[in-house]
Amino acid sequence: MKFRLALAQIDPVLGDMQANVGKHMALADKAAAAGAQLVVFPELSLTGYSIKDMNWDLALNLRRDPRAVSPLVEKGKTISILAGGVEEGPSFGLYNAAFLFEGGEVRSVHRKTYPPTYGMFEENRYFSSGTEVRAWDSKHGRFGVLICEDLWHLPLPYLLAQDGAGVILTLVASPTRISGREERPPIATVNAENHRTYARLLSVFVAFCNRVGFEDGVNFWGGSEIVGPDGSCLASAKLFDEDLIVADIDENELRRARRLSRHFLDDDPGLVERELKRISGRI
Repeated sequence: MKFRLALAQIDPVLGDMQANVGKHMALADKAAAAGAQLVVFPELSLTGYSIKDMNWDLALNLRRDPRAVSPLVEKGKTISILAGGVEEGPSFGLYNAAFLFEGGEVRSVHRKTYPPTYGMFEENRYFSSGTEVRAWDSKHGRFGVLICEDLWHLPLPYLLAQDGAGVILTLVASPTRISGREERPPIATVNAENHRTYARLLSVFVAFCNRVGFEDGVNFWGGSEIVGPDGSCLASAKLFDEDLIVADIDENELRRARRLSRHFLDDDPGLVERELKRISGRI
């Protein structure tokens, strides 16, 4: 596994699939010109975040009709694209999902497991919860995908790493929370600390692609970044502005991290399974 990864930090147009597909196409071309083989977009990048009751109209049923995203299907023959949108499942439930466009095909690779409904968030009013967390194979390597709140649940990145993911790709729509007088939003610092922690403890690459812009009075802060398995930041994007960043992903860095510090190799999933069964039986 050796390839160049791009993160496209964009401001999607709320509810306008056609405009957003066009923006994805332009950024995919820009990423390819920078030598990238895979470009990742933020959460719900094809629709905008605050879609609420527009979710039915914007949902993609890939089995029935993928024509709304056919330009991206075609573009995926030259550069792999991971984008966020709404998926209609076989039972007609709607999911906040991540779609992979690659090799002339499109498939859903993750449904958001923990759509938040607290504070300012109300995703569970509009989306069902995903029920699986699995690594998947791309022509560039074996990856894991999470969506925003998922990365705040410790077991999910652990499960992906144990399932063979060398890179955890996270599609995000993180709103700005202002406190104090810091130039850098505290939420950006907290997220960066989390990414380095996951990368070091799991010996994986962590890519965090956040969005920017305003929707329904909410601002999104950007600050996308790619972190290496030693916890070092390989590339970081601007705060509050659209940006495109790239970094080289090299399996040798995974090998080096896991040989220099064996904590992930020595981890015992069987112990975790046994103890969780014991704990859950007591709850």
